[in-house]
Amino acid sequence: MANINASIHFLLLIFLSSTFLYLETVKLGSCNGVLNVSCTEIERKALVDFKQGLTDPSGRLSSWVGLDCCRWSGVVCSQRVPRVIKLKLRNQYARSPDANDEDTDLRYLDLSMNNFEGLQIPKFIGSFKRLRYLNLSGNLSSLLYLDLYSYSLESVEDDLHWLSGLSSLRHLNLGNIDLSKAAAYWHRAVNSLSSLLELRLPRCGLSSLPDLPLPFFNVTSLLVLDLSNNDFNSSIPHWLFNFSSLAYLDLNSNNLQGSVPEGFGYLISLKYIDFSSNLFIGHLPRDLGKLCNLRTLKLSFNSISGEITEFMDGLSECVNSSSLESLDLGFNYKLGGFLPNSLGHLKNLKSLHLWSNSFVGSIPNSIGNLSSLQGFYISENQMNGIIPESVGQLSALVALDLSENPWVGVVTESHFSNLTSLTELAIKKSSPNITLVFNVNSKWIPPFKLNYLELRTCQLGPKFPAWLRTQNQLKTIVLNNARISDTIPDWFWKLDLQLELLDVANNQLSGRVPNSLKFPENAVVDLSSNRFHGPFPHFSSNLSSLYLRDNLFSGPIPRDVGKTMPWLTNFDVSWNSLNGTIPLSIGKITGLASLVLSNNHLSGEIPLIWNDKPDLYIVDMENNSLSGEIPSSMGTLNSLMFLILSGNKLSGEIPSSLQNCKDMDSFDLGDNRLSGNLPSWIGEMQSLLILRLRSNLFDGNIPSQVCSLSHLHILDLAHNNLSGSVPSCLGNLSGMATEISSERYEGQLSVVMKGRELIYQNTLYLVNSIDLSDNNISGKLPELRNLSRLGTLNLSINHLTGNIPEDVGSLSQLETLDLSRNQLSGLIPPSMVSMTSLNHLNLSYNRLSGKIPTSNQFQTFNDPSIYRNNLALCDDEATTDSSGVDNEDHDDEHEDAFEMKWFYMSMGPGFVVGFWGVFGPLIINRSWRRAYFRFLDEMKDRVMVVITESVAWLQKKCK
Repeated sequence: MANINASIHFLLLIFLSSTFLYLETVKLGSCNGVLNVSCTEIERKALVDFKQGLTDPSGRLSSWVGLDCCRWSGVVCSQRVPRVIKLKLRNQYARSPDANDEDTDLRYLDLSMNNFEGLQIPKFIGSFKRLRYLNLSGNLSSLLYLDLYSYSLESVEDDLHWLSGLSSLRHLNLGNIDLSKAAAYWHRAVNSLSSLLELRLPRCGLSSLPDLPLPFFNVTSLLVLDLSNNDFNSSIPHWLFNFSSLAYLDLNSNNLQGSVPEGFGYLISLKYIDFSSNLFIGHLPRDLGKLCNLRTLKLSFNSISGEITEFMDGLSECVNSSSLESLDLGFNYKLGGFLPNSLGHLKNLKSLHLWSNSFVGSIPNSIGNLSSLQGFYISENQMNGIIPESVGQLSALVALDLSENPWVGVVTESHFSNLTSLTELAIKKSSPNITLVFNVNSKWIPPFKLNYLELRTCQLGPKFPAWLRTQNQLKTIVLNNARISDTIPDWFWKLDLQLELLDVANNQLSGRVPNSLKFPENAVVDLSSNRFHGPFPHFSSNLSSLYLRDNLFSGPIPRDVGKTMPWLTNFDVSWNSLNGTIPLSIGKITGLASLVLSNNHLSGEIPLIWNDKPDLYIVDMENNSLSGEIPSSMGTLNSLMFLILSGNKLSGEIPSSLQNCKDMDSFDLGDNRLSGNLPSWIGEMQSLLILRLRSNLFDGNIPSQVCSLSHLHILDLAHNNLSGSVPSCLGNLSGMATEISSERYEGQLSVVMKGRELIYQNTLYLVNSIDLSDNNISGKLPELRNLSRLGTLNLSINHLTGNIPEDVGSLSQLETLDLSRNQLSGLIPPSMVSMTSLNHLNLSYNRLSGKIPTSNQFQTFNDPSIYRNNLALCDDEATTDSSGVDNEDHDDEHEDAFEMKWFYMSMGPGFVVGFWGVFGPLIINRSWRRAYFRFLDEMKDRVMVVITESVAWLQKKCK
């Protein structure tokens, strides 16, 4: 019989001596599976051979000479018989056997033809990181447990036939070993292990499940099966239901398809099922409700649909109640309906994950019966009912997440009456519409001690919630958009909380923020969109993000802000009344990722603070009074994605160093005094989405390299002195023809559309616009028919000639078209009537001719000024507008002619009435006639007297 200790200690020797003894090849063999370990010639020769396979730079085996090997250093023999029983070669300076020794050079280990009599392979074998060959073949028929998880061994990866010799094996774990080369026959190798109870093959690169009726007919007692994280592209095979004793089944993170079969109801011993992250469809099988011993069920991240009522009802029928403790059905977007009342029968339930589904209505009142429930997550559904007061009876509840649901109604103290274990509460909603109101007494003392509180878009105000006075263990506070119109009370600042997150944004909070507020490392503070005032507040140096935008802070940014808060990654103080210059100390913040100083009263030049900013991707300084040139050192910002400097007084040219910013998404230098030519290297910014250089002094041609910006969807070069022609390749801007599959962040931008300036933020990624207006551009209009998603085209106030392209009608999503004040001629293309999205059109001050279309959208263009000063343009009801003025002038002339006609017609009757009204009575009445002529004679005499006297006075003056 072989000595087991000797074999094991030979293995231990390999590891313990690894610091000074560098193993290259070790072979321990024996005839007939028997190793005779005694200080005989055979035993001595085995030790000598062992020594020769080692490198011994420290001479620790120098005593291994002579015939009596029991006297050799490190060799221990039995006191009863002269046989070697132990090798003690441990280096006193070496690390422990559990250490991770990267200096071990062992690449080949052959322990074949030994008998370990069922012992486990030592775990330290896994420390040999360079081991490429391991041979355990031979008489291992008594081996019970084999765990080679994450061992990268060629002998294992290339061939699984060696498993057939482990006939007694009960536990096998080959997880995280690439078995793709054995994918075709792995099931046959496993089927040879008739005693197997536990099989774990996760992350093994197995591509298919065996398509056989009984691929494991020898394996009848399997209890644990883990085939997770492989690449199975099939449905669940029916042979799985032959494992009648199965208690643990993990098939998560595969590509399993189809519906979950009904047969699982027969596997009554199942306690754990994980089918998450697959492609399952269909309803939850009612048979799953028969698994009364089931404790964990995970079906998240699938496409399961329908309701859960039948499944829940089935579990509620279990004798002595269901054993289910954890249920995860999250991220099945088509799974919905009402939560059944039978949910309250799962009295052993501890964890309930129903997030990211489509459940509606209210939480059933029976929820209060789940006395063991510790975690309840139902966020991101469509729960549009009330939150029942019975939630307050969940005394074991630790975490409650009801976020992203359109809850209605009122939350009172009763909803929290018995939540003594609660530490995490989240009720948030991204929509700004408030439908849930908190109505608690100002003297209420909660039964819990929270460390996480997130209440977003819930009405807590108008007063600051007084019940927070008792919450002295909080690490996260979010009271965002809570309709609080108050000051933050002094007692809150004195709670001495170690807040990792303080978010009270989007309220009407006022007052001053105390100085020297302390926060732990990497804390985030968001006081945005309130009415805080006073000077810039001082915070502790541990902050990682500070958001103070949209308040009433005034005065300068402290000069030492970069020294007092050196760990900032996000710094946003936009939309305040800050003045002064930008502190140079910001250059000390090397980890800065976003710097937003926009919409203040900052002045001076942009400081040289841009070196050593490898993570800075947002620089927004728009709408200040900054002057001078753009620093060339900004070109060192290799991660820069958003450069927004518009609305300042910057001058000079665009520094060429900015061409190093290859990842730029938004480049906005508009509304400044920049000059020079547009650089051609802009075309190298292949990620560019927005290019806005409007309202500057740029001249020269538009570089054709702009056309290579395949992702560009906003091009605004308006109000400059650009000349030349519109690049003919402009129709190749594929970014204005590509369908956007998902939302993306692009910041905030002012865009001129429909004749007015609009500010876009959340939907900016949907805007597609070209604005080259008010330049000196000449030539013909380019072909733009490929820009199928173009929404705005403004080429007005230029010198464009030629016809409007006939295929302009293919721009079906165009909403704004302004070609006014050019020299365009020809007809309005008939194809434009197909532009059904068009709602703003201006073709005035051109040389267009022919008839104006009247169908579709053109019926809604009632403003005649949009066609003004087109000499030969007319509509269907008129001929030529020979007056050379617009339709409005023509209407005015028509109206004037009509009035003159009536004027002449009324002159005759007017003369007759006037004449006879005066002279008729004089002819008829003699006394009136005499009196009238007497009056005329007297007036004549008076006039003559006045004239005579005046002439005499003048003669006298002249003498």
